[in-house]
Amino acid sequence: MAKKQILIICGEPSGELHAVGLVSAIKKINPDIQISGIGSSLLAQAGAEIFYDIKGLSVMGLFDVLKKLPRFINLKKLILKKIASERFDAVILVDFSGFNLRLAKAINKRIPTIYYVSPQVWASRAGRIKNIKKYIQKMIVLFEFEKGFYKKHGINADCVGHPLLDIVKPCIDKEELRAKLNFSPEKTTIALLPGSRKQEISKILPVMLKVAALINKKINAQFLIAKAPQADWKIYDRIINRSHCEEGEARRSNHKNEIASLPSVARNDTSCNFLKILDGKTYDALNIADFALVCSGTATLETAIMQKPFLIIYKMGLLNYLLYRPQIKIPYIGIVNIIAGKKIIPEFIQFGASPKKIAQKTLEILNNRVKLENMRADLAAVKSSLGQSGASARAAKIIIDFIK
Repeated sequence: MAKKQILIICGEPSGELHAVGLVSAIKKINPDIQISGIGSSLLAQAGAEIFYDIKGLSVMGLFDVLKKLPRFINLKKLILKKIASERFDAVILVDFSGFNLRLAKAINKRIPTIYYVSPQVWASRAGRIKNIKKYIQKMIVLFEFEKGFYKKHGINADCVGHPLLDIVKPCIDKEELRAKLNFSPEKTTIALLPGSRKQEISKILPVMLKVAALINKKINAQFLIAKAPQADWKIYDRIINRSHCEEGEARRSNHKNEIASLPSVARNDTSCNFLKILDGKTYDALNIADFALVCSGTATLETAIMQKPFLIIYKMGLLNYLLYRPQIKIPYIGIVNIIAGKKIIPEFIQFGASPKKIAQKTLEILNNRVKLENMRADLAAVKSSLGQSGASARAAKIIIDFIK
């Protein structure tokens, strides 16, 4: 009997994170299944044969899409050529809806098409539901409310729970990390998670640095930036330097994925060093934090799973914002608030992302034990609603049964 072959397509680091868990789980159940696709070395390590690297595929806003349009067109042609030349039993599309839904339409049921990690059709651009109904044969979702949404539209979706429950775990001892960072356990530690895309970091990190400077004037705090592993150090260096850091270029460790120190945000006390950066260790950064400022996206759910009180911040280019804002049909953008069905985490979006307002709200929550405890209780409820661990294994079993 010929070995089963699967093609898997993801285009962004957050989606690839889920793809890695899925491929590993499929290989664990049936090591003979051959998997190829687009991804990075992470997906290759999980057992997939990579024929196209996703580096640089992430986009943010219409103008970024237009800039990279020739690359997307060529990539779609490459994938369709591969489908025509090889015998695949299924294609798995992971998130990355702008590209993947167009790809599904081009595949046009030539091979069974599975979608893992649903496009947010429940939030905006509901017209995409027609293409999902027409071109996707198996829908696997992460949230129960998504399953209900698809059921209303006559689409049978399997809910497996969220794979982040298996992934979000710190790996460095809390006290050891504090010692390496030279952080005091007596000071308030605030983690800054400015996103993983270059455009997000460029828009959001400057706001977070201003917030950090304002907070540090009021309380004795220390700040830790969680650097995305795939993001270029030059982005952080440039933003820090533009924020009037006193010591010029950011100082970094020579060891990969080790701690790196950045100079302090400008202030009168030149001996102060209250800002540091941790490369590729987001969960460890959150583990030692008392509070966090988080870019809207996957990181908000990761922070919720870590049970850390936080605020949501998001900014994008003005024209992109004006284009996309009218398409949003729900009252919140934070997935944590969407799951909760109410605003449990304050959101500071675009024009509302004022450093002064964000700093005031942070201090208001930090100085109010009741508000902190209420937020922690709401986050615990959100985490509980995500289901049990083992989502990747459940998704893998559904897919293997489907291609049989």
